[in-house]
Amino acid sequence: MDSLPSTWSALCTLAFVLGLRHGFDADHLATIDALTRCNAPLRPGLARLCGALFSLGHGAVVCLVAVAAAEVSGWHVPQWLELTGAGVSIAFLFGLAYLNLRAVLMAQSGAVVSSAGIRGRLLGRVVTVRSPWAIAAVGALFAVSFDTVSQAALFALAAGRFGGLSDALFVCGLFVLGMLAVDGANGLWITGLIRRADRTAAIASRVMALTVGGISLAIGTLTIAKLVLPEVDAWVEGRELALGASVVAGVIVAFGVGMTLARRRVPVAVGD
Repeated sequence: MDSLPSTWSALCTLAFVLGLRHGFDADHLATIDALTRCNAPLRPGLARLCGALFSLGHGAVVCLVAVAAAEVSGWHVPQWLELTGAGVSIAFLFGLAYLNLRAVLMAQSGAVVSSAGIRGRLLGRVVTVRSPWAIAAVGALFAVSFDTVSQAALFALAAGRFGGLSDALFVCGLFVLGMLAVDGANGLWITGLIRRADRTAAIASRVMALTVGGISLAIGTLTIAKLVLPEVDAWVEGRELALGASVVAGVIVAFGVGMTLARRRVPVAVGD
């Protein structure tokens, strides 16, 4: 507690900045990108909101934790949440990777890749969510983790120095606002890339789907490695922004490659 800012303005600034950084978490970006791809073909309006809805669901849990921490004296975050949060991330990331990669393999030659054809399968019902409430629920599930809950509790307790429950909620609201700014912008951005690529050529959509699926698979694998290998967990510590930037860079590169191949009309064997 002593390491947190001692002034109200400094605490508010820290909460907002940490929210921005949290929005750049690689599992957030990979999941939002994959959910956006799943909804873009049939529900473009919802696809644009995937990032914002994910953050709002995530933020709802943060605020609930803030209320609990502010109202319950001596409340501590249970350690089992660390494994729970990782399990949720791994399940969704691998599920979304499967849907995107399978869609590429099943797409007919010359057709735009879409995950709509497999949405009736059990896995599709679980991770290819197609309603605002379901997307928000995914974000809420991602918030059920040790890091998120402990951070929200710490902010609530720190804000208690300056007032009561309303101050704690205000500080956590700033954290959510920072996260919403990053994740909401990511959802809008990836929707624009996908729509432009799909209008240009089926080749570009294949490259984008392969990339989003590959990123989801990579981040899911990294999450498992963090759980079983302490050295990997130590290496990731402090590199969260770099990993988030890598996800964004990967999508940018995929878009560039897809557009280049589409202009040259180079045939792609995958899924043919």
